[in-house]
Amino acid sequence: MKYQLPRGTKDILPGEVKIWQKIEDVCRKIFEKYGFAEIRTPVFEQTELFARSIGTTTDIVTKEMYTFLDKKGRSLTLRPEETAPVVRAGLQNNLISPDSIAKLYYLGPMFRYERPQAGRQRQFNQAGLEFFGSLDPKVDVEVITVAVELFNALGLEGLEVDLNSVGCKQCQPKYIEALKQTLNKQAKELCEDCKERLKMNPLRVLDCKNKGCQKFITKVPSATETLCPECKVHFEQVCKYLKARGITYNSKVRLVRGLDYYTRTVFEVVSKKLGAQNAVCGGGRYDNLVKDLGGPGIPAIGFAVGMERIVELIKDQVAGQDLKPALEYFIVCMNAEAREVAFGLLTKFRAEGKTAEMDFQNKSFKAQMKAADKSGAKFAVIIGEEELRQKAVTVKDMKSGDQTKAAL
Repeated sequence: MKYQLPRGTKDILPGEVKIWQKIEDVCRKIFEKYGFAEIRTPVFEQTELFARSIGTTTDIVTKEMYTFLDKKGRSLTLRPEETAPVVRAGLQNNLISPDSIAKLYYLGPMFRYERPQAGRQRQFNQAGLEFFGSLDPKVDVEVITVAVELFNALGLEGLEVDLNSVGCKQCQPKYIEALKQTLNKQAKELCEDCKERLKMNPLRVLDCKNKGCQKFITKVPSATETLCPECKVHFEQVCKYLKARGITYNSKVRLVRGLDYYTRTVFEVVSKKLGAQNAVCGGGRYDNLVKDLGGPGIPAIGFAVGMERIVELIKDQVAGQDLKPALEYFIVCMNAEAREVAFGLLTKFRAEGKTAEMDFQNKSFKAQMKAADKSGAKFAVIIGEEELRQKAVTVKDMKSGDQTKAAL
């Protein structure tokens, strides 16, 4: 084989595609039930859009973005996430404004240069939604509810909601200072990445999965200890409304997200079945991002679902199931004249919305019957010399073996 697919990418083959289609169909159904409309943005944007929104000190911007120059020397980047492009599209096309609510969702590929592992690729897929225009904590609960309902509709079990508040521009600096004071004492024992994060953006240290760093992270203050009165009330109301809706959650006082634009509520939906990289959904508020990208001060909240990780969980449910497209008829021909009739019949079947196939390799009758059986077709439609004389076909039920004659 001369060519291989690039590392960190994956071919999604016909059988597995059925799983993807199921997940995508459920996403659209649930998102639209809650009033979200689909948006599709280009897979590449101006590099500055991501640097400005995600944060110049995040791992995504400093290490993981696929950035290139076009023929006019402009810096472009394959999208590593979709929130910033949705905000850009919303502003450019007047979809979001201070006086109205905008609810948008997306499905599509993202790109990050990182070490491939189970459920994580360099080209990966996300489904997500964005809610613009309200500071109401009930909206936070509404968005989390959509995520929970989505996973329930997919039949996933063993999932938990982790919840925290990272505060706002007023109280977040106090928490960052508290982190510095605590972590500076252990700076020499942190991993090299976290030593740099401690200087540039201490919140990123909390997102580190290194076991050596984790033992120090568990001892740092919680973000909820430094919340301003407004953020504290907001978080308390989110918790109250979640309980009222019957949604259980874990209070994770050191939970942060890997992007700089998050404010107040942050959350993840995690699975016990996926090991260290166990988040299948993550999101939160980003009340300053629209303004940071040149728009008015419009609050927003959203989440993204990792499709590959959902597929990994769904595979357990469909193990052993036949995922090939359902086929109703396989036409079997005895000779060249029968093939001419079969081709016309094939066309008629499909015109009537039936699924049908026939042999196009001039195989023997026996080989065609084997192909019909392998295809999973419900019926074999046999056209031989006798059928040609009678202008009829023999229809064989592939499950019971019963055969009947039918006029063409």
